[in-house]
Amino acid sequence: MDIRTVKEYLQEDWTAVSCRIAGVLKSDIDLLNATNESILANSGKQLRPLLALLFARSCNGGKVTEATVRYASSAELLHNATLLHDDVADDSDQRRGVPTIRSLMGPSVSVLLGDYWLVKAMELILGDDESDTKVIRIFSKTLSDLAEGEMLQLQKAQNGDTDQSDYLRIIYNKTASLFEAACVSAAVSVAAPEAYERAARDYAVALGLAFQIKDDILDYDGTESVGKPLGVDILEQKITMPLLGAMANAGAEQEEKIRQMVKDIAGHPEYRDEIVAFVKSNGGLEYAVDALNVYVDDAVKALDVLPDSYEKECLERLAYFTAKRNR
Repeated sequence: MDIRTVKEYLQEDWTAVSCRIAGVLKSDIDLLNATNESILANSGKQLRPLLALLFARSCNGGKVTEATVRYASSAELLHNATLLHDDVADDSDQRRGVPTIRSLMGPSVSVLLGDYWLVKAMELILGDDESDTKVIRIFSKTLSDLAEGEMLQLQKAQNGDTDQSDYLRIIYNKTASLFEAACVSAAVSVAAPEAYERAARDYAVALGLAFQIKDDILDYDGTESVGKPLGVDILEQKITMPLLGAMANAGAEQEEKIRQMVKDIAGHPEYRDEIVAFVKSNGGLEYAVDALNVYVDDAVKALDVLPDSYEKECLERLAYFTAKRNR
């Protein structure tokens, strides 16, 4: 799946989103402009606005509205705002293979920039369309989900008692919820029928869960191209799908030992290598891949209700790309 090819296909719509993001961030403060431009230059795959445009077009005969562009832009702004905040919460020095704003300019600047991007996202949603009120509620829920997910993850990391239900709630709140907001708001922006809105929600949630599970697999079995050091989840006391699978396969006695090691890892970082080896030798990666494939299939199935189009095909291919990507 070549993301650049999809962006080229979207042409004017993609350009409109890029221009809207750059425009709303513009300031008369040179330092703010330079920092924002640096973030935009390393903005990754930009999946959320891409999904929004594809979903709106697939619901509306290949056409988007002005509201679609605003909502798609808002999803990307909000995503980057959360990353700026996450880098502070996680003490991250790198993001997408480059130094974070936190490491270059300090945690206070990263938080302030995150707040700025968040406010600009909300500004874009507040237009004159009748759909804006509904979309404000959608994005407000996402903001609440993000905060709750971060706090639940912190609580579970401290206690070392994350189970699969906890894990799925955390990754829904922290990842899938914003995918959901991007796709559902896109459907709303073109006044899509209720069945298409449901499809947007089901597709986006399944895709978001799959996307995060793949990230968590790469933390155990990826390469440095992921853009962050490997094994960082363990060092942050995060129990993710590969480790949950390995513990389920190994039995209660081994699970208790590993959970205690995760709780104690701040004082014993050398435990990381042992835990990674435990995951690989007890089928944790295979367990996580099986779960990932279920969510990918669910995402693709959710699209059945949509009319056939190149946009729908792209949405399907993006789901399969999520399972196969190596970064």
